Amino acid sequence: MTEKSEPKTDYRALMLEALRKIDALEGKLKTAQQSREAIAVVGMGCRFPGAEGLAAYLDLLRHGMDAIGPMPAWRWRVDDYFNADPERPGKMYVREGGFIQHLDRFDADFFGISPREAMAMDPQQRLWLEVCWEALEHANIVPGDLFSTQTGVFVGASSFDFAAVMAKKLQPDQVDAYLGTGASLNILAGRLSYWLGLTGSSMAIDTACSSSLVAVHNACQSLRAGECTMAIAGGVNVILAPETYVAFSRAGMLSKDARCKTFAEDADGFIRSEGCGAVVLKRLSDAEKQGDRIWAVIRGSAVNQDGASGGLTIPSGPSQQAVINAALTTAGVKAEQVGYIEAHGTGTPLGDPIEMRALAACYGKHPDRSPVYIASVKTNLGHLEAAAGIAGLIKTALSLHEAELFPHLHFSRPSSHIDWQAWPVNIP
Repeated sequence: MTEKSEPKTDYRALMLEALRKIDALEGKLKTAQQSREAIAVVGMGCRFPGAEGLAAYLDLLRHGMDAIGPMPAWRWRVDDYFNADPERPGKMYVREGGFIQHLDRFDADFFGISPREAMAMDPQQRLWLEVCWEALEHANIVPGDLFSTQTGVFVGASSFDFAAVMAKKLQPDQVDAYLGTGASLNILAGRLSYWLGLTGSSMAIDTACSSSLVAVHNACQSLRAGECTMAIAGGVNVILAPETYVAFSRAGMLSKDARCKTFAEDADGFIRSEGCGAVVLKRLSDAEKQGDRIWAVIRGSAVNQDGASGGLTIPSGPSQQAVINAALTTAGVKAEQVGYIEAHGTGTPLGDPIEMRALAACYGKHPDRSPVYIASVKTNLGHLEAAAGIAGLIKTALSLHEAELFPHLHFSRPSSHIDWQAWPVNIP
Protein backbone atom coordinates (compact mmCIF):
# COMPACT_ATOMS: atom_id res chain seq x y z
CA MET A 1 0.00 0.00 0.00
CA THR A 2 1.41 3.35 -1.14
CA GLU A 3 1.18 6.27 1.38
CA LYS A 4 -0.03 9.59 -0.08
CA SER A 5 2.31 12.54 0.47
CA GLU A 6 0.87 15.80 1.87
CA PRO A 7 0.91 18.75 -0.57
CA LYS A 8 3.74 21.17 0.10
CA THR A 9 2.79 24.51 1.65
CA ASP A 10 3.72 27.49 -0.53
CA TYR A 11 4.97 29.81 2.21
CA ARG A 12 6.16 32.36 -0.30
CA ALA A 13 2.66 32.72 -1.77
CA LEU A 14 1.18 33.01 1.72
CA MET A 15 3.64 35.74 2.64
CA LEU A 16 2.90 37.65 -0.56
CA GLU A 17 -0.85 37.40 0.10
CA ALA A 18 -0.37 38.60 3.69
CA LEU A 19 1.72 41.53 2.49
CA ARG A 20 -0.93 42.39 -0.09
CA LYS A 21 -3.62 42.43 2.61
CA ILE A 22 -1.43 44.55 4.90
CA ASP A 23 -0.87 47.05 2.07
CA ALA A 24 -4.62 47.18 1.42
CA LEU A 25 -5.38 47.72 5.10
CA GLU A 26 -2.73 50.44 5.36
CA GLY A 27 -4.25 52.13 2.33
CA LYS A 28 -7.70 52.02 3.91
CA LEU A 29 -6.30 53.34 7.19
CA LYS A 30 -4.53 56.18 5.40
CA THR A 31 -7.72 57.04 3.50
CA ALA A 32 -9.73 57.00 6.74
CA GLN A 33 -7.16 59.22 8.46
CA GLN A 34 -7.11 61.65 5.52
CA SER A 35 -10.92 61.83 5.50
CA ARG A 36 -10.84 63.09 9.11
CA GLU A 37 -7.67 65.15 9.00
CA ALA A 38 -7.91 68.53 10.69
CA ILE A 39 -7.65 71.63 8.52
CA ALA A 40 -5.57 74.65 9.58
CA VAL A 41 -6.58 78.27 9.01
CA VAL A 42 -3.25 79.89 8.10
CA GLY A 43 -4.44 83.24 6.78
CA MET A 44 -7.51 85.50 6.81
CA GLY A 45 -8.76 88.61 5.07
CA CYS A 46 -11.96 90.63 5.36
CA ARG A 47 -13.86 93.76 4.44
CA PHE A 48 -16.90 94.18 6.65
CA PRO A 49 -19.07 97.13 7.67
CA GLY A 50 -17.00 99.31 9.97
CA ALA A 51 -13.93 97.12 9.42
CA GLU A 52 -11.69 97.67 6.39
CA GLY A 53 -9.40 94.78 7.28
CA LEU A 54 -8.56 92.20 9.91
CA ALA A 55 -7.09 94.60 12.50
CA ALA A 56 -10.12 96.88 12.22
CA TYR A 57 -12.44 93.88 12.55
CA LEU A 58 -10.71 92.79 15.76
CA ASP A 59 -11.04 96.33 17.11
CA LEU A 60 -14.74 96.44 16.21
CA LEU A 61 -15.40 93.11 17.95
CA ARG A 62 -13.30 93.91 21.00
CA HIS A 63 -15.06 97.22 21.62
CA GLY A 64 -18.56 95.96 20.88
CA MET A 65 -19.12 98.38 18.02
CA ASP A 66 -22.38 98.60 16.05
CA ALA A 67 -21.57 98.94 12.33
CA ILE A 68 -25.10 99.59 11.03
CA GLY A 69 -25.58 102.93 9.31
CA PRO A 70 -27.54 104.85 6.63
CA MET A 71 -27.84 103.51 3.10
CA PRO A 72 -25.25 105.25 0.89
CA ALA A 73 -26.96 107.87 -1.25
CA TRP A 74 -25.29 106.68 -4.46
CA ARG A 75 -26.77 103.16 -4.30
CA TRP A 76 -30.36 104.30 -5.02
CA ARG A 77 -32.71 107.17 -4.14
CA VAL A 78 -33.61 106.01 -0.63
CA ASP A 79 -36.49 108.48 -0.19
CA ASP A 80 -38.19 107.05 -3.28
CA TYR A 81 -38.44 103.65 -1.61
CA PHE A 82 -38.79 104.38 2.11
CA ASN A 83 -42.11 104.34 3.95
CA ALA A 84 -42.47 103.58 7.66
CA ASP A 85 -45.71 101.66 7.02
CA PRO A 86 -44.74 97.96 6.70
CA GLU A 87 -47.90 97.30 4.67
CA ARG A 88 -47.07 99.81 1.93
CA PRO A 89 -46.49 97.93 -1.37
CA GLY A 90 -43.29 98.68 -3.24
CA LYS A 91 -41.65 100.28 -0.21
CA MET A 92 -39.10 99.40 2.47
CA TYR A 93 -39.69 100.32 6.11
CA VAL A 94 -36.00 100.63 7.02
CA ARG A 95 -33.37 103.01 5.64
CA GLU A 96 -30.26 101.52 7.22
CA GLY A 97 -28.01 98.52 6.77
CA GLY A 98 -24.45 97.29 7.05
CA PHE A 99 -22.48 98.88 4.20
CA ILE A 100 -18.78 98.89 3.41
CA GLN A 101 -16.85 101.95 2.31
CA HIS A 102 -14.99 102.62 -0.94
CA LEU A 103 -16.85 100.02 -2.97
CA ASP A 104 -16.25 102.18 -6.04
CA ARG A 105 -12.45 102.04 -5.68
CA PHE A 106 -10.43 99.35 -7.45
CA ASP A 107 -6.83 99.18 -8.65
CA ALA A 108 -7.54 97.46 -11.96
CA ASP A 109 -3.94 97.71 -13.17
CA PHE A 110 -2.66 95.83 -10.11
CA PHE A 111 -4.84 92.87 -11.07
CA GLY A 112 -3.98 93.09 -14.78
CA ILE A 113 -7.48 94.23 -15.73
CA SER A 114 -8.23 97.03 -18.20
CA PRO A 115 -10.33 99.99 -17.00
CA ARG A 116 -13.03 99.09 -19.52
CA GLU A 117 -13.32 95.52 -18.21
CA ALA A 118 -13.22 96.71 -14.59
CA MET A 119 -16.26 98.92 -15.25
CA ALA A 120 -18.20 95.84 -16.40
CA MET A 121 -17.23 93.74 -13.37
CA ASP A 122 -19.60 93.03 -10.50
CA PRO A 123 -18.13 94.78 -7.43
CA GLN A 124 -18.34 91.36 -5.76
CA GLN A 125 -15.61 90.15 -8.14
CA ARG A 126 -13.41 93.14 -7.40
CA LEU A 127 -13.92 92.79 -3.64
CA TRP A 128 -13.20 89.05 -3.71
CA LEU A 129 -9.90 89.61 -5.57
CA GLU A 130 -8.78 92.25 -3.05
CA VAL A 131 -9.71 90.29 0.07
CA CYS A 132 -8.14 87.04 -1.20
CA TRP A 133 -4.90 88.92 -1.89
CA GLU A 134 -4.99 90.26 1.68
CA ALA A 135 -5.65 86.76 3.06
CA LEU A 136 -2.61 85.39 1.21
CA GLU A 137 -0.47 88.26 2.52
CA HIS A 138 -1.74 87.49 6.04
CA ALA A 139 -0.65 83.88 5.51
CA ASN A 140 2.85 85.07 4.45
CA ILE A 141 2.33 83.49 1.04
CA VAL A 142 3.67 85.17 -2.09
CA PRO A 143 0.77 84.89 -4.57
CA GLY A 144 3.17 84.53 -7.50
CA ASP A 145 4.53 81.33 -5.94
CA LEU A 146 1.13 79.65 -6.37
CA PHE A 147 1.28 79.55 -10.18
CA SER A 148 0.40 76.05 -11.49
CA THR A 149 -0.22 74.72 -7.97
CA GLN A 150 -3.28 72.68 -7.03
CA THR A 151 -4.73 75.52 -4.98
CA GLY A 152 -8.52 75.45 -4.81
CA VAL A 153 -10.93 78.39 -4.75
CA PHE A 154 -14.34 78.09 -3.08
CA VAL A 155 -16.55 81.18 -2.81
CA GLY A 156 -20.10 81.57 -1.53
CA ALA A 157 -22.26 84.16 -3.30
CA SER A 158 -25.94 84.65 -4.06
CA SER A 159 -26.53 88.31 -4.99
CA PHE A 160 -27.35 89.16 -8.62
CA ASP A 161 -27.81 92.87 -7.91
CA PHE A 162 -25.14 93.98 -10.37
CA ALA A 163 -26.70 92.00 -13.23
CA ALA A 164 -30.13 93.38 -12.35
CA VAL A 165 -28.87 96.98 -12.25
CA MET A 166 -27.06 96.64 -15.57
CA ALA A 167 -30.08 95.00 -17.21
CA LYS A 168 -32.17 98.07 -16.34
CA LYS A 169 -29.47 100.57 -17.20
CA LEU A 170 -28.10 99.36 -20.53
CA GLN A 171 -29.64 99.16 -23.98
CA PRO A 172 -28.83 95.99 -25.98
CA ASP A 173 -26.35 97.86 -28.18
CA GLN A 174 -24.46 98.97 -25.04
CA VAL A 175 -23.78 95.41 -23.86
CA ASP A 176 -20.21 94.29 -24.53
CA ALA A 177 -18.35 91.01 -24.10
CA TYR A 178 -17.00 92.02 -20.69
CA LEU A 179 -20.49 92.17 -19.18
CA GLY A 180 -20.96 88.43 -19.73
CA THR A 181 -18.04 87.55 -17.49
CA GLY A 182 -18.43 90.61 -15.28
CA ALA A 183 -21.97 89.75 -14.17
CA SER A 184 -21.52 85.99 -13.71
CA LEU A 185 -21.23 84.48 -10.23
CA ASN A 186 -19.11 81.53 -11.39
CA ILE A 187 -16.43 83.97 -12.57
CA LEU A 188 -15.93 84.97 -8.91
CA ALA A 189 -13.94 81.77 -8.45
CA GLY A 190 -12.65 81.46 -12.00
CA ARG A 191 -11.17 84.95 -12.18
CA LEU A 192 -9.04 84.41 -9.05
CA SER A 193 -7.85 81.00 -10.30
CA TYR A 194 -7.05 82.49 -13.71
CA TRP A 195 -5.20 85.52 -12.34
CA LEU A 196 -3.01 83.49 -9.98
CA GLY A 197 -2.69 80.48 -12.29
CA LEU A 198 -4.28 78.05 -9.82
CA THR A 199 -5.21 74.58 -11.06
CA GLY A 200 -7.17 73.18 -8.09
CA SER A 201 -10.95 72.99 -7.82
CA SER A 202 -12.61 76.35 -8.46
CA MET A 203 -16.29 76.94 -7.75
CA ALA A 204 -18.92 79.45 -6.70
CA ILE A 205 -21.53 78.09 -4.30
CA ASP A 206 -25.02 79.44 -3.64
CA THR A 207 -26.86 77.93 -0.67
CA ALA A 208 -28.29 81.28 0.50
CA CYS A 209 -27.21 82.29 4.02
CA SER A 210 -24.97 79.24 4.45
CA SER A 211 -23.06 79.79 1.18
CA SER A 212 -19.69 80.83 2.64
CA LEU A 213 -19.63 78.05 5.25
CA VAL A 214 -20.63 75.45 2.65
CA ALA A 215 -17.72 76.82 0.59
CA VAL A 216 -15.39 76.25 3.57
CA HIS A 217 -16.83 72.75 4.05
CA ASN A 218 -16.19 71.88 0.40
CA ALA A 219 -12.67 73.29 0.62
CA CYS A 220 -11.93 71.09 3.65
CA GLN A 221 -13.31 68.02 1.88
CA SER A 222 -11.25 68.79 -1.22
CA LEU A 223 -8.09 69.12 0.88
CA ARG A 224 -8.77 65.83 2.66
CA ALA A 225 -9.44 64.06 -0.62
CA GLY A 226 -6.12 65.30 -2.04
CA GLU A 227 -7.84 67.26 -4.81
CA CYS A 228 -5.97 70.38 -3.78
CA THR A 229 -2.88 71.16 -1.71
CA MET A 230 -4.18 74.48 -0.40
CA ALA A 231 -7.51 76.28 -0.58
CA ILE A 232 -8.91 79.81 -0.45
CA ALA A 233 -12.50 79.82 0.80
CA GLY A 234 -15.06 82.37 1.88
CA GLY A 235 -17.93 84.47 0.65
CA VAL A 236 -18.99 87.87 -0.64
CA ASN A 237 -22.18 89.91 -0.69
CA VAL A 238 -22.80 93.39 -2.12
CA ILE A 239 -26.08 95.33 -2.01
CA LEU A 240 -26.62 97.46 -5.13
CA ALA A 241 -30.39 97.42 -5.72
CA PRO A 242 -33.46 98.09 -3.55
CA GLU A 243 -35.65 95.23 -4.73
CA THR A 244 -34.54 92.65 -2.14
CA TYR A 245 -35.05 95.21 0.63
CA VAL A 246 -38.60 95.72 -0.70
CA ALA A 247 -39.24 91.96 -0.92
CA PHE A 248 -37.99 91.35 2.64
CA SER A 249 -40.09 94.28 3.86
CA ARG A 250 -43.19 92.76 2.27
CA ALA A 251 -42.36 89.48 4.03
CA GLY A 252 -41.91 91.28 7.37
CA MET A 253 -38.40 89.83 7.76
CA LEU A 254 -36.52 93.05 8.53
CA SER A 255 -36.06 94.59 11.95
CA LYS A 256 -37.92 97.88 12.27
CA ASP A 257 -35.01 99.52 14.09
CA ALA A 258 -32.47 97.95 11.69
CA ARG A 259 -30.70 95.86 14.35
CA CYS A 260 -30.24 92.10 14.80
CA LYS A 261 -31.35 91.58 18.41
CA THR A 262 -30.36 87.93 18.58
CA PHE A 263 -31.95 85.88 21.41
CA ALA A 264 -33.56 89.03 22.84
CA GLU A 265 -37.19 89.58 23.85
CA ASP A 266 -37.56 92.44 21.36
CA ALA A 267 -36.08 90.51 18.42
CA ASP A 268 -38.17 91.43 15.38
CA GLY A 269 -36.09 90.44 12.37
CA PHE A 270 -32.69 91.05 10.81
CA ILE A 271 -31.02 93.86 8.92
CA ARG A 272 -29.25 93.35 5.60
CA SER A 273 -25.50 93.78 5.31
CA GLU A 274 -22.66 93.36 2.84
CA GLY A 275 -18.99 92.45 2.90
CA CYS A 276 -16.41 89.84 2.07
CA GLY A 277 -14.25 87.37 3.99
CA ALA A 278 -11.71 84.73 2.99
CA VAL A 279 -9.55 82.16 4.77
CA VAL A 280 -6.47 80.31 3.52
CA LEU A 281 -6.63 76.62 4.41
CA LYS A 282 -4.11 73.77 4.51
CA ARG A 283 -4.09 70.27 5.90
CA LEU A 284 -2.89 70.60 9.49
CA SER A 285 0.03 68.22 8.90
CA ASP A 286 1.19 70.31 5.93
CA ALA A 287 0.83 73.59 7.83
CA GLU A 288 2.91 72.23 10.71
CA LYS A 289 5.63 70.89 8.39
CA GLN A 290 5.81 74.20 6.52
CA GLY A 291 6.00 76.28 9.70
CA ASP A 292 2.80 78.25 9.07
CA ARG A 293 1.23 80.42 11.73
CA ILE A 294 -2.01 78.63 12.61
CA TRP A 295 -4.94 80.83 13.63
CA ALA A 296 -7.51 78.10 14.18
CA VAL A 297 -8.14 74.45 13.36
CA ILE A 298 -11.26 73.08 11.68
CA ARG A 299 -11.70 69.54 12.98
CA GLY A 300 -15.02 68.70 11.38
CA SER A 301 -18.00 70.05 9.49
CA ALA A 302 -21.26 68.77 8.04
CA VAL A 303 -23.96 69.87 5.61
CA ASN A 304 -27.64 68.95 5.36
CA GLN A 305 -31.02 70.47 4.45
CA ASP A 306 -34.20 71.26 6.40
CA GLY A 307 -36.37 69.08 4.21
CA ALA A 308 -40.13 69.48 4.75
CA SER A 309 -40.12 72.09 7.53
CA GLY A 310 -42.94 74.45 8.51
CA GLY A 311 -42.32 76.52 5.38
CA LEU A 312 -39.79 77.23 2.64
CA THR A 313 -37.95 79.83 4.76
CA ILE A 314 -38.62 78.24 8.18
CA PRO A 315 -35.72 76.28 9.74
CA SER A 316 -36.11 72.72 11.00
CA GLY A 317 -34.98 71.97 14.56
CA PRO A 318 -34.45 68.22 13.98
CA SER A 319 -32.32 68.93 10.88
CA GLN A 320 -30.23 71.42 12.84
CA GLN A 321 -29.67 68.82 15.56
CA ALA A 322 -28.69 66.24 12.94
CA VAL A 323 -26.09 68.47 11.26
CA ILE A 324 -24.58 69.55 14.59
CA ASN A 325 -24.25 65.94 15.75
CA ALA A 326 -22.77 64.93 12.39
CA ALA A 327 -20.15 67.69 12.65
CA LEU A 328 -19.24 66.68 16.21
CA THR A 329 -18.87 63.04 15.12
CA THR A 330 -16.71 63.99 12.15
CA ALA A 331 -14.55 66.18 14.38
CA GLY A 332 -14.20 63.51 17.06
CA VAL A 333 -15.29 66.11 19.64
CA LYS A 334 -17.67 65.47 22.53
CA ALA A 335 -20.49 67.95 23.05
CA GLU A 336 -19.40 68.67 26.61
CA GLN A 337 -15.96 69.80 25.34
CA VAL A 338 -17.49 72.78 23.52
CA GLY A 339 -17.32 76.02 25.51
CA TYR A 340 -18.24 78.63 22.89
CA ILE A 341 -20.75 78.65 20.03
CA GLU A 342 -20.89 81.33 17.33
CA ALA A 343 -24.56 81.08 16.42
CA HIS A 344 -26.39 81.76 13.17
CA GLY A 345 -28.64 84.00 15.29
CA THR A 346 -30.44 86.25 12.82
CA GLY A 347 -32.59 87.93 15.45
CA THR A 348 -35.96 86.61 14.28
CA PRO A 349 -38.62 85.65 16.85
CA LEU A 350 -39.17 82.31 15.08
CA GLY A 351 -35.66 81.27 14.02
CA ASP A 352 -33.75 82.08 17.21
CA PRO A 353 -35.83 79.81 19.54
CA ILE A 354 -35.63 76.95 17.02
CA GLU A 355 -31.85 77.31 16.85
CA MET A 356 -31.47 77.53 20.62
CA ARG A 357 -33.60 74.40 21.17
CA ALA A 358 -31.42 72.50 18.69
CA LEU A 359 -28.25 73.70 20.44
CA ALA A 360 -29.64 72.72 23.85
CA ALA A 361 -30.56 69.24 22.57
CA CYS A 362 -27.04 68.68 21.21
CA TYR A 363 -24.84 70.44 23.76
CA GLY A 364 -26.87 70.49 26.97
CA LYS A 365 -27.46 66.79 27.62
CA HIS A 366 -24.35 66.06 29.67
CA PRO A 367 -25.13 66.15 33.46
CA ASP A 368 -21.84 67.90 34.27
CA ARG A 369 -22.22 70.41 31.46
CA SER A 370 -20.15 73.56 32.09
CA PRO A 371 -21.70 76.87 31.02
CA VAL A 372 -21.55 77.53 27.28
CA TYR A 373 -21.04 81.00 25.86
CA ILE A 374 -23.17 81.81 22.80
CA ALA A 375 -23.04 84.93 20.63
CA SER A 376 -23.71 86.13 17.08
CA VAL A 377 -21.66 88.64 15.09
CA LYS A 378 -24.86 89.70 13.33
CA THR A 379 -25.51 91.92 16.34
CA ASN A 380 -22.43 93.91 15.24
CA LEU A 381 -22.57 93.71 11.47
CA GLY A 382 -26.09 92.77 10.47
CA HIS A 383 -26.82 89.77 8.24
CA LEU A 384 -24.23 89.46 5.47
CA GLU A 385 -26.36 86.80 3.75
CA ALA A 386 -24.01 84.72 1.53
CA ALA A 387 -21.00 86.04 3.48
CA ALA A 388 -22.58 85.71 6.94
CA GLY A 389 -20.90 82.44 7.90
CA ILE A 390 -17.36 83.51 7.04
CA ALA A 391 -17.78 86.61 9.23
CA GLY A 392 -18.61 84.30 12.14
CA LEU A 393 -15.76 81.91 11.35
CA ILE A 394 -13.17 84.70 11.22
CA LYS A 395 -14.58 86.17 14.44
CA THR A 396 -14.22 82.78 16.15
CA ALA A 397 -10.64 82.36 14.89
CA LEU A 398 -9.76 85.81 16.26
CA SER A 399 -11.44 84.93 19.56
CA LEU A 400 -9.37 81.75 19.85
CA HIS A 401 -6.15 83.50 18.90
CA GLU A 402 -6.72 86.38 21.30
CA ALA A 403 -8.13 84.10 24.06
CA GLU A 404 -10.96 86.60 24.39
CA LEU A 405 -14.76 86.56 24.12
CA PHE A 406 -16.32 89.49 22.31
CA PRO A 407 -19.53 91.26 23.40
CA HIS A 408 -22.92 90.24 22.01
CA LEU A 409 -24.95 93.42 21.37
CA HIS A 410 -28.63 94.43 21.65
CA PHE A 411 -29.48 91.93 24.38
CA SER A 412 -31.30 93.92 27.05
CA ARG A 413 -33.88 91.23 27.89
CA PRO A 414 -33.64 87.48 27.18
CA SER A 415 -36.34 86.10 24.88
CA SER A 416 -39.31 84.56 26.70
CA HIS A 417 -39.63 82.10 23.79
CA ILE A 418 -36.33 80.43 24.78
CA ASP A 419 -36.08 78.01 27.70
CA TRP A 420 -33.04 79.46 29.46
CA GLN A 421 -33.25 76.78 32.17
CA ALA A 422 -32.77 73.91 29.72
CA TRP A 423 -28.98 74.15 29.97
CA PRO A 424 -26.35 76.53 31.31
CA VAL A 425 -25.99 79.31 28.74
CA ASN A 426 -24.11 82.61 28.99
CA ILE A 427 -24.50 85.49 26.56
CA PRO A 428 -21.29 87.59 26.74
